[in-house]
Amino acid sequence: MTEPRYTPLARSLPATVPFVGPETQERQRGKTFAARLGANENVFGPSPRAVAAMQDAMCGIWMYGDPENHDLRHALAAHHGVTPDHIVVGEGIDGLLGYLVRLFIGRGDPVVTSDGAYPTFNYHVAGYGGTLHKVPYSGDHEDPARLFARAAEVDAKLVYLANPDNPMGTWHRGTDLLAAMEALPDGCLLVLDEAYVECAPAGTAIEVDPDDPRLIRMRTFSKAYGMAGARVGYGLGAPGLISAFNKVRNHFGMNRAAQAGAIAALQDTGWLDRVLAEIAAGRERIAGIAQTHGLVPLESATNFVAIDCGSDGVYAKAVLDNLIAQGIFVRMPFSVPQNRCIRISCGTSADLDAFEAALPKALAAARG
Repeated sequence: MTEPRYTPLARSLPATVPFVGPETQERQRGKTFAARLGANENVFGPSPRAVAAMQDAMCGIWMYGDPENHDLRHALAAHHGVTPDHIVVGEGIDGLLGYLVRLFIGRGDPVVTSDGAYPTFNYHVAGYGGTLHKVPYSGDHEDPARLFARAAEVDAKLVYLANPDNPMGTWHRGTDLLAAMEALPDGCLLVLDEAYVECAPAGTAIEVDPDDPRLIRMRTFSKAYGMAGARVGYGLGAPGLISAFNKVRNHFGMNRAAQAGAIAALQDTGWLDRVLAEIAAGRERIAGIAQTHGLVPLESATNFVAIDCGSDGVYAKAVLDNLIAQGIFVRMPFSVPQNRCIRISCGTSADLDAFEAALPKALAAARG
């Protein structure tokens, strides 16, 4: 045997990473970024109580984490007014999406998503041999009616929708989504990614019976709670679906210290309020910088702002490349017409000062 005997599916897949991280770009550049504004991280950080809880837990890090995530699941259940049987915990939403796709998707199984939506979901679908069917955005919003109609056309097993959306930052009211779900075909599960919902206006989160079998809601401690590096996500769904995750999940996948930090973060509502105020101020500052230079910021319900550069994807990419050359890490959507935008995460005053100084030079370079 000259090489490992990969499955035919594995042989057909590219060996790629869905995101090129800032660390990779820093290694390529040979220097660090002056402002890290591209990964939608929460630069304001986790609750000091969460940090203390994780530090305390490090003394016991020689032990595996609780494979049932008992304490965290109970804390989350109390927070959401459900039972622990409605909660599954995993290694960020990305990890949970992988488990969910593994549960539902085999070779050729149809899945529906938006063209340009979060690519890691697509990565998992491809990894299990599923067939992706995509619908376009409507006015920079994901289009629930078209998503659910397409799901009916192809008899999809899963349909993915983010609310609020990444990469555009737009959102739908929870009541509107609930009404749209009347058109969700039988046997199709809605994967509702609510990673940014804490940052969104009241009424954005969907209010449903926790036993509703039509959807699973995904939440995370990576955004508003400032714990992206800890990799703590969770799903809210009907107990039968939640129990099924035990068939495929990595039972020792959750870091012991991360579990302790997440519980403490959940309890520190004062810190969360402070961070959300910082995010709101950051969105306002980014929008003002964009408008000063004749660009159009999209209204956002997340911890980032998509900025319409006023032309096409080629022009926006030129702006982005020049910002990166100046040491400002940003990203952009990758599908037409959303790729006319660049996407700026909320940052500290110093981060946004650096962006403000670099933007006119990047625009001039792109125009010239």
